[in-house]
Amino acid sequence: MKIVIIGGVAAGAKAAAKTRRMLPDAEIYVYTQDKYVSYSACGLPYYIEGNFEDWRKLIIRSVEEFEKSGIHIRTLHKVTKILPVDKKVVVKELQTNELKFVNYDKLVIATGAAPYMQDFPEIKLGNIFTLRTLEDGIAIREAMSGVQNITLIGGGYISIELLEAFVKNEKNVTLIERSPFILSVFDEDISSLIQNYILENSNNRVKLITSDTVKGFVGADNVKGVLTSSGSGYETEMVVISAGVRPVVDIAEEAGIQLGITGAIKVNSRMETNIRDIYACGDCAEKINIISNTPVWVPLGSTANKEGRVAAINLCGGTEDFEGILGSAVTRYFDLNISMTGLSEKEAQKLGYDTVSVIITKKDKAGYMPEVENITIKLIADRRSHRILGAQAIGCGDADKKVNNITVGLQNRITVENLLDVDFTYAPPFSTSVDILHTAASMLKAKLS
Repeated sequence: MKIVIIGGVAAGAKAAAKTRRMLPDAEIYVYTQDKYVSYSACGLPYYIEGNFEDWRKLIIRSVEEFEKSGIHIRTLHKVTKILPVDKKVVVKELQTNELKFVNYDKLVIATGAAPYMQDFPEIKLGNIFTLRTLEDGIAIREAMSGVQNITLIGGGYISIELLEAFVKNEKNVTLIERSPFILSVFDEDISSLIQNYILENSNNRVKLITSDTVKGFVGADNVKGVLTSSGSGYETEMVVISAGVRPVVDIAEEAGIQLGITGAIKVNSRMETNIRDIYACGDCAEKINIISNTPVWVPLGSTANKEGRVAAINLCGGTEDFEGILGSAVTRYFDLNISMTGLSEKEAQKLGYDTVSVIITKKDKAGYMPEVENITIKLIADRRSHRILGAQAIGCGDADKKVNNITVGLQNRITVENLLDVDFTYAPPFSTSVDILHTAASMLKAKLS
């Protein structure tokens, strides 16, 4: 059997490795237009920050290691067309522009996502970057060392991580976000707290511009300024565009592979597309939200690895289902941990839920412990069923651990009353005697009754 995999970062590399373990005699070819495969893209902001010096630490498995196991990696190769009837793909060798046909028995599409880019005439000015590949990360870190004033476009997770990286390197940063608050995946009551923390803990190096969009750049060779829709202009020496990403689905759509309502490739729970023997996984594939049972598109490296594994099992003849996601995520800004899972309140209301929510701030450990910190948590429930729909937590304490507690419950349709019965661990260095989640659930129960 010959398996062709398009894409070699998270989902593609995982699919290749799992397929090799299940089918020792299969021919496996991975085609990627990148220079590297199987690397931690999520670690790029921390390399830029300077947490470690050698970017090679981000490579999980080298091309040579794949080849030793019989997985043939073709870097700098772009698949330009899928021919499902002939069970072939057209591959372009990027260094020579040579085209060739490659046949397959099973095909895995793991083309990932690409940064959203507006079509500005000045976009090709020097020192304007996006952060997607390992090469992007290396280039940004190198350019950062020679400038003082940087502009970030977009206020999502990657922008917050880059903001920390730049501020820790004593750069002045202007962040421009179209929404009224940064990290708009959170509800505004939590986003506003995050925004306040950033402004208060950045040594006056950060300027946050919200409810505005970029309409162009100024410069001759390198970028010198950013112009916005409000008529404002900001001087800069470097720009990183992080205004969201889109699924890379062009060749799939052209081949007749069905897209979902999110614009990503529609797959079933076994990662199968509508065309036999073609699978899709990772950031190019649509997912199902476990709570609402609706299609969503949330590109995360952890999900991509799970989906790559499931795709491999099923193309090898096994039976494995990927039930969906909760959109669980975590990041940080300096000492502030930022995490969420499930539906935000605004998402839940759009989906028709009658929501009830509480926000509470409490110590993460016994108050007399020297390392005690605050956590603020928002817990959201459905008024009719009392089912918990989501949680958001921030704080210099262990906010992410509380969100992980909720994550397990959400996958089991936990109610407010169920949460009150959970037997959380307790000792003064780890928790308060009444856990913050119990306190929040108690407040929710009072509201519900």
